[in-house]
Amino acid sequence: MSLIDARQLDFGHGGQRVLHNVSMTLDKGEIVTIVGPNGSGKSTLLRLLIGALTPQKGKVTRKPGLRIGYVPQKLHIDPTLPITVARFLNLPKPVPAAAAADALRAAGVVGLDHQQMSQLSGGQFQRVLLARAILAKPDVLMLDEATQGLDQPGSAAFYRQIAAVRQDLGCAVLMVSHELHVVMSASDRVICLNGHICCEGTPEVVSAAPAYRELFGTGTGGALALYRHEHDHGHDHHHEAAE
Repeated sequence: MSLIDARQLDFGHGGQRVLHNVSMTLDKGEIVTIVGPNGSGKSTLLRLLIGALTPQKGKVTRKPGLRIGYVPQKLHIDPTLPITVARFLNLPKPVPAAAAADALRAAGVVGLDHQQMSQLSGGQFQRVLLARAILAKPDVLMLDEATQGLDQPGSAAFYRQIAAVRQDLGCAVLMVSHELHVVMSASDRVICLNGHICCEGTPEVVSAAPAYRELFGTGTGGALALYRHEHDHGHDHHHEAAE
């Protein structure tokens, strides 16, 4: 059984249709990225899959007991509010110190426990959000443009961390992103969305698809200019900077 199975979803608001006849699945262990222009319904689809929104047509089936970890696009914390990383990870309910330390280590930010959230860099802040999302040992890790505001090296490093988390937890990853050059290389499967699914498949297949090129052009060199996506015989995923 798929972790999430969405069938023929329609959704709109204010008399405007946002999504039409969208079907997709998410299976154990895979990294799937949803790409599309602004207003294409990417975040709406994520909310439908999580269950925060109800489709007007169609159905979303989640595996019973499915645990979802969510990393938002951004989270505003009042800079005058004194809250440490350790305290933030203990909201809304306390977690064992060892579990919090393990989550920070998995997210690549060891030793930040006593830092104030307001003093973190953008990259550190997003990794703390990632740590909080993986505290519950999720079956699915969902990220909604989680690297917005990070520079290109910061984004690439964050996505490498996501690949490491997937390897460590064995969870599936579903990402919404606009950063084609980095994300395409980090994905097993890409879904190109523009109110409906224009094309989907491996990064190589999607980047060559006419519908994808019509939306995004070819200015990113097929969107694979920065990173190669390689599979070894064990089907592990390695992300190496292209020379």
